[in-house]
Amino acid sequence: MSTGFVIATYIIETSLPLRRAAEILAGEQSTGTFVRVARESDDVRARFAARIDSLHELPLTGASPLPGTVGDPTRRRRALLKLRFPLDNFGPSVPNLLAAVAGNLFEVKELAAVKLIDLDLPSEFAERYAGPQFGVEGTRRLMSRPSGVLLGTIIKPSIGLSPEEIAEVVAELAAAGIDFIKDDELQGNGRGAPLAERVKAVMPVLERHADRTGVKPMYAFNITDDIDRLEANHDLVVNAGGTCVMACVNLIGLAGLDYLRRRSSVPIHGHRAMFGAISRSEQLGIGFRAWQKLVRLCGADHLHTNGISNKFYETDDQVLDSIAAVREPLLGLTSTVPVLSSGQWAGLAHATLDAVGSTDLLVLAGGGIHGHPDGVAAGVASMRDAWDSAVRGEDALTALENSESLRRAAELFGPVRV
Repeated sequence: MSTGFVIATYIIETSLPLRRAAEILAGEQSTGTFVRVARESDDVRARFAARIDSLHELPLTGASPLPGTVGDPTRRRRALLKLRFPLDNFGPSVPNLLAAVAGNLFEVKELAAVKLIDLDLPSEFAERYAGPQFGVEGTRRLMSRPSGVLLGTIIKPSIGLSPEEIAEVVAELAAAGIDFIKDDELQGNGRGAPLAERVKAVMPVLERHADRTGVKPMYAFNITDDIDRLEANHDLVVNAGGTCVMACVNLIGLAGLDYLRRRSSVPIHGHRAMFGAISRSEQLGIGFRAWQKLVRLCGADHLHTNGISNKFYETDDQVLDSIAAVREPLLGLTSTVPVLSSGQWAGLAHATLDAVGSTDLLVLAGGGIHGHPDGVAAGVASMRDAWDSAVRGEDALTALENSESLRRAAELFGPVRV
């Protein structure tokens, strides 16, 4: 019998006494039900019940209680709760772990809010799950970019271009010195540009560029599909010389990601599409810190974290915490590359580097490159100029003075962040 435990950290709200609500949650997710039953002996509870590890009251935020909540809302209280789950309840299995730490608990009516915000996992999980195969070092090697930030972009328009038009865009980007290109998450295997046709059109462009320069930009083809199609989609890319595949983690599931990892011979670019549905509410769902550990465990070499000054809902502090979380060691696994995206452009380089303190980042600029007033090549140049300047220790205003492409970008996107 294992002596290991998983510690799950939640933020909860309740109108019940805090400890009583925590006990209800612990019981519901382990040995208990709404009433003590005959075979729920003291021995069973001692061996298998989830236990309260710590409980600390927090200030209320003023948000409304979840639908169906019982109790007097004027007596609601908020707390940081850590529950200790015996590993023997589910074993080192991510799907079964989630049944315990993020299953029916979201439906418990005694809780006015419940959000899983972190997980501490025992080493048994790393013995079962391989984690990233390439990570930072392997990605740099395949891109021929041993140092500095990794600069990338997304094919834009997201959908609507023919395979031949996508290949033309790729040729421009490669000639401009881009490190990484990816399909948009909306570009899967549609009739307008099927995966097989995209691969057939794009890979010769990249191979010709590699023959000329010795450097082959990494292209992440979106192979997201039903699980029984993932391996064939991966093989289609790899057999054509591709060096990366992209999967939308929430759409194939964590078990699907692990399935792909066990069969993949190239880096897996992990997109977080649909993440907002499970995390945006402060009252319900799963926070990024908890979620990213499972994604990394299941094999994502790259993982989207969002970027500062983004077009979505997250604050800079939330984004920076996500980047820091992905960069933290996890059970001795290979490191995962944080992927910054959403509204990124050259004028954010200095502020990003100052806040993160590392260039082990993959920074994606979609509109920030494709929307540059002087075209795609100038968009790539603006990103490279800005990041090189930041790495040299110059300030953003100095970079602006020295780079025409950055100045032109600022005319469209606004002031650089200093």
